[in-house]
Amino acid sequence: MARRGYPPEFRRRVVDLVEGSRKVSEVAAELEVSEQTIYTWRRQARIDAGLEAGVTTPEQQPSHANSTSSQPGSSLGEIGIPSPTTMLRPSSQPAGTDRGERGDCAR
Repeated sequence: MARRGYPPEFRRRVVDLVEGSRKVSEVAAELEVSEQTIYTWRRQARIDAGLEAGVTTPEQQPSHANSTSSQPGSSLGEIGIPSPTTMLRPSSQPAGTDRGERGDCAR
């Protein structure tokens, strides 16, 4: 996904430059933007114009009307699934007392 730090107007002007007679490498060096970023913007502009297949910019925007984050019961914890950070926390048991480790069984 594109870096959100560049305004859409700036992206459009950069794409206009490279769609004209300017080389991507020249524009990238002059504006201190990576060449790959410019290629990505150019491809997205072509998708938005209907010249290439893909997801248009408006389709990429999250729909807040259909968002489940504000609905009750939508978080993993609320339905009984622990979050990844909970699963990564160290156990409250001291080391060596977990079941199944060697040394648990009497020989």
